[in-house]
Amino acid sequence: MKPSAARTWSLGLLAVLSAVVLVATAGCAVTRGQSSVGDYIDDVAITTAVKSRFVEASQVDASAISVETLHGEVQLTGFARNASERAEAERLARAVRGVKTVSNRIAVRP
Repeated sequence: MKPSAARTWSLGLLAVLSAVVLVATAGCAVTRGQSSVGDYIDDVAITTAVKSRFVEASQVDASAISVETLHGEVQLTGFARNASERAEAERLARAVRGVKTVSNRIAVRP
């Protein structure tokens, strides 16, 4: 193979592999329980907004709380220092646009 032909072949292979990864990733998103890629994107936006509010709030330790969203239903898990931090995390999550319900499974550390 000539150097230019090898380069063209490599770039073509890279493009095909990139397309396969993109399609596989989109497929995984939909099989997670969302009915469409759009639902997945909406859930990711909600999760990001909730986590952002946690980071901005001085009374909530964002690194100790996990956020998962499915169909606008937010699940909070992790640990809080006290009951008021737990309640504030739930309040912040409920205030995000697009959130339908919040399941607060945050445990208060003794």
